Amino acid sequence: MGFRLPGIRKTLSARNQASSKVVDAPKGYLAVYVGENMKRFVIPVSHLNQPLFQDLLCQAEEEFGYDHPMGGLTIPCSEDVFQHITSCLNAQ
Repeated sequence: MGFRLPGIRKTLSARNQASSKVVDAPKGYLAVYVGENMKRFVIPVSHLNQPLFQDLLCQAEEEFGYDHPMGGLTIPCSEDVFQHITSCLNAQ
C-alpha cells in the first residue's frame, strides 16, 4: 500500500550523503570547532571524560550554552592551547 515518487529516494539519499560528508567523524570520535577561524578537529570521545577537557566543556557551556554557532561543539580557546591539551591527553 502506498505510492512511489520516482527519483525522490535518490535525491534524498544524495542530500544525506553530501551533508554527512561535512559532519561525519569516525566511530568513537567527535568533531569540535576551535579558535577564531573555527578550525575543525576530530578527537576521541574518551577525551570527554578527562578533567582537563571537561574544563574546556565548562567554558564552552558558559560562552555558548547549548547553541553552538557551527552546529557542532565549539571550544572557546586558541588552536595552540587546544592542540597542547589534546597532545597531553593523547600521551596518557
